[in-house]
Amino acid sequence: MNLHDDPDDIEYHSAMELQMRKIPDEQLHKFEGYAAEIFSAFGLDLNTPATKDTPRRFIKALFDSTEGYDGDPKLLRVFETECHGEPDCRISQVMEGPIPFFALCEHHALPFYGKAYVGYIAHENIIGISKLTRLVRLFSKRFSVQERIGQQIADTLETMLHPHGVAVFLEAHHLCMEMRGVRETAPMTRTTVWRGHYAEDPSLRAEFFTACGLQRNER
Repeated sequence: MNLHDDPDDIEYHSAMELQMRKIPDEQLHKFEGYAAEIFSAFGLDLNTPATKDTPRRFIKALFDSTEGYDGDPKLLRVFETECHGEPDCRISQVMEGPIPFFALCEHHALPFYGKAYVGYIAHENIIGISKLTRLVRLFSKRFSVQERIGQQIADTLETMLHPHGVAVFLEAHHLCMEMRGVRETAPMTRTTVWRGHYAEDPSLRAEFFTACGLQRNER
């Protein structure tokens, strides 16, 4: 089934089919040189068997960790809903979680990592369950902030499926706070996004938390 041909859907369709990033070897070698210069200045001895390839590995790891910018064409396909007019069609939830994710904070380029829980109430279309994990990783594998990832997941589900509601809950540790700054290691940062029926009905939010094993009461 194709996505609807409204402007938001066309923009989404294009985003999912982004071309794979191609960086010339000459440019990669230049980046490795910059990384080597920084590491050396900060005290790393690059003249050992263990560290001589560290700049190259660092640039490769950074590239791999931001592959969300490449898009994901496997997210393009949606299916007709399995709910056919039953009384509970407007409250039946599809949920996935915990979905582990890793991201790079755009403020310091340090990692933040945690778990995502995603739910929606289907209208005319559904998406394969594995695609919810793909959706989380599409937006987390970029330079970003936690709040934006939740909003992007919700925006994309709304554009893809036009559901009755969308719920996104993220909890994460932020190394930019744990390794530097206040050096606080205990707290988790938690963010929520509610759309449609979830925003209107506290009982649906509570059911979402309970079904995900989070045991919270959202009022």
